[in-house]
Amino acid sequence: MRFDGTKDYVATDDLKVAVNAAVTLRRPLLVKGEPGTGKTVLAHEISKAIGAPLIEWHVKSTTKAQQGLYEYDAVARLRDGQLGDERVHDITNYIRRGKLWEAFTSEDLPVLLIDEIDKADIEFPNDLLQELDRMSFDVYETKETITAKERPIVVITSNNEKELPDAFLRRCFFHYIKFPDRETMQEIIDVHFPDIQKMLVSKAMDIFYEVRDVPGLKKKPSTSELLDWLKLLLHEDMPLEVLQNRDPNSAIPPLHGALLKNEQDVMLFERLAFMSRRQGN
Repeated sequence: MRFDGTKDYVATDDLKVAVNAAVTLRRPLLVKGEPGTGKTVLAHEISKAIGAPLIEWHVKSTTKAQQGLYEYDAVARLRDGQLGDERVHDITNYIRRGKLWEAFTSEDLPVLLIDEIDKADIEFPNDLLQELDRMSFDVYETKETITAKERPIVVITSNNEKELPDAFLRRCFFHYIKFPDRETMQEIIDVHFPDIQKMLVSKAMDIFYEVRDVPGLKKKPSTSELLDWLKLLLHEDMPLEVLQNRDPNSAIPPLHGALLKNEQDVMLFERLAFMSRRQGN
């Protein structure tokens, strides 16, 4: 079982090594990187590449580790008991399986995605340590133990919003997805836009990397935003000359809303344009 990327996902050599090492060790693969660099999509592509079912657990700020195991709805059982519902005699009617339970009991070896783990409380990763180590957990209400038939392939993503505990990191195989260089970015664009004009891509990438290099930018545009921008340029049938002969006194690129995602960055570019015009005069 080896991952070599897919026709829809350009994986660098070091990313392939990381995925295959994690699969071999059956350690969770912890993937970090800028938003929009394909961390979440990676789990989807691993699933497709090896023909494994994908189980997704999207973490929010309110998510608790227990929800990944199971949840017991005592309130619903109490209400049904008051109404004389026969379901109350079987406690399993009030236990909702979590994503880890699904992964542990899957008939086929699954890929389990724990997405954006850094969004949750700092204790969230620590609360999963034992379950990820033992690959089992107890359901106290039914006095049963759920044990994984086979260790699932676990992909955990993080946007580095907060530090993860050392004890958790020790149990993972770590990989940081570097922002693509021009050569890798060209491969990614070729996958999504196989027939796009090469000169348009070249000039668009010039502008894109120039934008990313502007000092003080609050949010640098990502790979996904470059793809959105190219899609817009094609949809609007933007002439190549607009990019080639862009007004040097206008720092903001055309259709900049696909690249710049907050007012501070737009204002920064407007100030740069103003300064450029003053220097030109």
